[in-house]
Amino acid sequence: MAGLLLAVIYLAFISLGLPDSLLGAAWPAMYQDLDVPISGAGIVSMIIASGTVTSSLLSDRLTRAFGTGVITAVSVGITAAALFGFSISHSFVALCLWAVPYGLGAGGVDAALNNYVAIHYASRHMSWLHCMWGIGVTTGPIIMGHCLASGSSWNSGYGIISLLQVGLTAILVCSLPLWQKRPAEKEQRADGGKDRQILPLRELIRLPGVLEVMICYFCYCSVENSAMLWASSYLHLEKGVALETASAMTGMFCLGIALGRGINGFIAMRLSDKQMVRMGLCILSAGVFVLFLPAGSDAAVAGFVLIGLGCAPVYPCLMHATPAHFGIERSQAVIGLQMAAAHLGVCIMPPLFGVIARHFSVSLLPWYLFGLLALMIYMNERLNKKVKERNTGRAKSF
Repeated sequence: MAGLLLAVIYLAFISLGLPDSLLGAAWPAMYQDLDVPISGAGIVSMIIASGTVTSSLLSDRLTRAFGTGVITAVSVGITAAALFGFSISHSFVALCLWAVPYGLGAGGVDAALNNYVAIHYASRHMSWLHCMWGIGVTTGPIIMGHCLASGSSWNSGYGIISLLQVGLTAILVCSLPLWQKRPAEKEQRADGGKDRQILPLRELIRLPGVLEVMICYFCYCSVENSAMLWASSYLHLEKGVALETASAMTGMFCLGIALGRGINGFIAMRLSDKQMVRMGLCILSAGVFVLFLPAGSDAAVAGFVLIGLGCAPVYPCLMHATPAHFGIERSQAVIGLQMAAAHLGVCIMPPLFGVIARHFSVSLLPWYLFGLLALMIYMNERLNKKVKERNTGRAKSF
């Protein structure tokens, strides 16, 4: 049963990834169709991220009240409904309204499943879990690119993903008994519901390393989503790639994430979470460097693929280390904060680059990614230092 439950969790993360890159892949066609500025993608992305931040902050209470399985099924169902709303929308205002449940659904499943896997499974499973997200996020632009290339509208792409989400929701609902058969889940809910104290937000942030890891996630998701949202526009407007090809090429960045996380699952059997994160940051740096090279579109695509490969281990390995860094009893709350910080980055930074692209040039994207990456590397090293100091202090107390 444990293996079947893990397969269901993997499917849930495919569903989480499917819609994540659609907006960036479709936006070069969407903003012309809707007659809005190119920076309008940032507004929709900001609304989605705001909903995700909200549901992430509530994840600790909701998961203890209803259980991981119920939260996952309901969240995917909400996302399916929001995607259907996108598929029938023909105005920018309608997109903004449907973006609210879009974000609320994504945040609930993300925080709940990340904590569940961090506690119950080895690091390799966290990497493979996020590889499933990578498969989903790679598939989305491919479907959208095919729809645009065949002469269909971007609405059709959203409609297809909506139907896939409905099917995944049905599977998740049927899997609910599997969650109840997991003893650790029952113990976690019982302990959390009665004995575990909920720390106020300001006390959680004061824990050594929490602020640093929140900034890491803010920067990471800012890099990942800025690349995901603007890669297509960068390739089309700066490198002269055809619209349909640029939309599909966004999937190459996502493919880099998916392949990287599949490989990282095996590497994680040999390396620690800390080593995996550092390795990813080095590869990510190489990808950003390639974007600075005065070369053509092929080099730019290669740079985005490298950025994807570098992103691959950072998110899941930092996530898997959360119970070890802050304790199992605090992991769900801290993961909720990490998710909130991550999606706050999604909320602010990709839209901010949209403003920069509108008033200056989309060619500044490599510099934008470089600044965020530098801050992330610095904060990751501060996190490692504080965790080491705390562990050394504990050892001395014994």
